[in-house]
Amino acid sequence: MSASSIDAALLKKLAGEGGKGAEELINDLAKKRKFAIDSEDFARSLDEELAVLPSSQREEFLIPKKGKFAECDEKLANLEDDCLYFVGNSLGLQPRRTRQYVNEELDTWSNLGVNGHFEGARPWMPIDELVVDRMAAVVGAKGSEVAVMNSLTMNLHLLFVSFYRPEGARKKILYEADAFGSDFFAFHSQARLHNLDPAEVLVPVSARPGEATLRTEDIVKAIEEAGDTLAVVCFGTVQYYTGQYFDVKTITAAAHRVGAHALWDCAHAAGNVDLQLHEWGVDGACWCSYKYLNAGPGGIAGFFVHEKHHGKDLNILSGWWGQKKSSRFNMAHKWQKEEGAAAWRLSNPPVLQTVSLLASLELFEKTSMAELRGRSLLLTGYLELLLAQGPLKDHPSVLSVLTPSEPCARGAQLSLKFSTPELMDAVFRGLAKRGVLTDERKPSVIRVSPAPLYNTFSDIRGMVEVLSVVLSETDKNGTAPAAKRQKS
Repeated sequence: MSASSIDAALLKKLAGEGGKGAEELINDLAKKRKFAIDSEDFARSLDEELAVLPSSQREEFLIPKKGKFAECDEKLANLEDDCLYFVGNSLGLQPRRTRQYVNEELDTWSNLGVNGHFEGARPWMPIDELVVDRMAAVVGAKGSEVAVMNSLTMNLHLLFVSFYRPEGARKKILYEADAFGSDFFAFHSQARLHNLDPAEVLVPVSARPGEATLRTEDIVKAIEEAGDTLAVVCFGTVQYYTGQYFDVKTITAAAHRVGAHALWDCAHAAGNVDLQLHEWGVDGACWCSYKYLNAGPGGIAGFFVHEKHHGKDLNILSGWWGQKKSSRFNMAHKWQKEEGAAAWRLSNPPVLQTVSLLASLELFEKTSMAELRGRSLLLTGYLELLLAQGPLKDHPSVLSVLTPSEPCARGAQLSLKFSTPELMDAVFRGLAKRGVLTDERKPSVIRVSPAPLYNTFSDIRGMVEVLSVVLSETDKNGTAPAAKRQKS
């Protein structure tokens, strides 16, 4: 891919082609502008060019200062500078409007009391309606297919109540062997809930020996081998540890061919990659909102059920918020469920969490997931290029990248694997001392995730520069060489 400049159309094209040519484009732009790829001037030129696009919303977020973090060392960093924040895959930054929206609801509570449910600028009774359509746009769904409620694992359990109905030989659950712990605990407990032995029911799919990520053909093969014994396939859309973005469309189709349902945990995908849950025929999905969706710690979660299942005789756990709005307050013991995914709601949504989510979704509404994904592909491609010509080149025996190199097979995150846990810990602490926030995952991985709404090319350049310094000052055992220790 070649271009003299970057605009929204180019970003959308890049997303549509799965990131093909992203790094080639970056190299080409550097050559045309006569800048070294790792120079401040080149990073700044990209930031200035993309700053005018709707997908750049950095000014709408509160960036913590380095001095706010106890780990940051004033001898190594200017405490007045913004930190380099690469943990949006763990907790997104706070949008500027979040505090305003939360305070407005506190004011409504103090001024109107219980009447706030039906009066005020944002009546509480239907408040989730403000975020449902906006959330649906982020995950590629129809509004009727989405509910905003509960927390992630609770919503996963609700999906299993409806779609995991073991009968006869069809009772197995196929999942990735290294699934996030909470997902595994849900699978395990769902098996026991049906008086089944988890050891006989759960079918983990592992990467090939010597490989860190799963191959799509191996997943499909495992599905086909399970055949009519398979009830549910459930994967994390973007794997939390490696950053691998699974081929949702292909895996979902494979599950359907053997008569199984396909459920997806989109915790690391929602707001990160351009999902198309409706188009791909996904049966059900769930996700949290505090990572790339920036709704705050423990934020209210998302829930999806494809419209092909609406009105069908699925088991659901019922609550009064799944009742039709027109009859919800009649208190009659007659079940009249809402249409679509709203029927799965149990209780009234937490107002403060809902408006926190609204503050972020309004920023997503200014752009599109296609444009945002294109921007992300460039950011992560730039990160990969700088790592390749710097830390990976200089320290090949102690540093590698677990995440797939194919842009279409990853989201924003790159997972850096260190040769020893001690080295990982030392690098993690060394970055933090210099105001670079990353995310460690035992035993030996640091996750680096440039969130496309607010991270910049200058952020990435600065992070890689600091990483190079820290690595050069740290041996494989996680300690500074003698010469460095004497100087410190």
